[in-house]
Parts: sequence; structure tokens; C-alpha cells
Amino acid sequence: MARLYSYVVRYDSGFAPNPFYEYCTLATCKPDIRRSAMPGDWVVGSGSANRTVRRGGHLVHAMRISEVLSFQEYDADPRFASKKPYRCGSRKQSCGDNVYFWDVVSGCWGQRDSFHTTDAGHQNPRHIARDTGVNRVLISDDFVYYGGYGPQIPDYLVDANGRSVCKRGIGRNVLTDEELIAQFEQWIRSLGDGGYQSAPFEWRQLRGNTGY
Repeated sequence: MARLYSYVVRYDSGFAPNPFYEYCTLATCKPDIRRSAMPGDWVVGSGSANRTVRRGGHLVHAMRISEVLSFQEYDADPRFASKKPYRCGSRKQSCGDNVYFWDVVSGCWGQRDSFHTTDAGHQNPRHIARDTGVNRVLISDDFVYYGGYGPQIPDYLVDANGRSVCKRGIGRNVLTDEELIAQFEQWIRSLGDGGYQSAPFEWRQLRGNTGY
């Protein structure tokens, strides 16, 4: 039975999720979702209601999971080589989420210079522990990403217990109501969009905010 996971994308930077290079991927953060989501499940991110963002109730992204890889598989797969971060490159190169690799010499996880290293580009033990504690990367080739420009999520998308597809606040909702998931799929397909549609919210604060 398919499930729908919903959460608030507090920091919409193009890193988690990463919607670039034809796949939407969730390789860092949200260990609780990465631990249990399976192919066929939906992961839905809504905007933050924080006063500096004010995008509560709006869709950031929706991704239907197509496969799940380990960090080692993600690192080695040529489809995702472009998602290895290059901090001196373009915006989308800078926010690559293909961060982790297994260092056979040290017997430890390596961490590429990325949004989860220190400002100086050094490894960040806190992020390494949190991210690699769940050795699963969620992959989707069936997604839509609106970033900071998404539509309002309809109020009628609630289950029998009154839980909404639109998560508000911390944590996550895990919805299993088949009718609700069918209604959500009907709504998301009715938008007629697929793939990357518009820039992450945090890019809106930058000059030339829609560019890569």
C-alpha cells in the first residue's frame, strides 16, 4: 500500500530536496522519511510559515519515489555524477546533494565540500552522523518542483482523521488513506507540470534569482 509523507521544507535552497539534472533526490536531512519511504510512495514538501518566508500552505515539491539507493550506490552511479557538489560553480552545482562516499583507506564516511560541511569546507561530524545514520537516498523521476513559487495546496486534501497533505510545523505526516492519496495524485496531475518548474525560495533573495 502506497504512503504519502508530508513535511515542511524549512530551508528551500535546492539542496534537500535537490531537483536538478532530471531527478529529484533526497539524500540528506529527513532521516525519518528516508528510513522508511519505498518506491511508489509520495514525498510532499510544503513551504515554511516562518515570518521570513511566509510560504505556509504552498507546495514546494512532490516526488513519487522510483528507487532507493545506498550512499555508495548513489556515489558510483553515473546518472548522479552531476549532483556531486562543486561549490565554486553555478548555483545548482553548488547545492549538489551527492555528498557522501565511503573512504576505504580510513574506513569512514567522506564528505564532499557542500552545504553540510563547515564554512571552510571541512567535514562536519554532526551532519555526517545525522545524514549517514540512514544509508538511503530517495530518487524520483516522477516529480514536480516549484520551489518558492508553488501553488496553494487545496484544503480538501485531508484524511478521515483530519490530517492534511499540507504539513504545518515540525515533524512529518505519514498518510495511508488510499482515497486521499488518489485525490492528491489527481490534483497534482491536473496541474499539468512535471520536473523542475521554478527557483528555490532562497534564490529569490539573490540577484538574478531564477538563474542556475
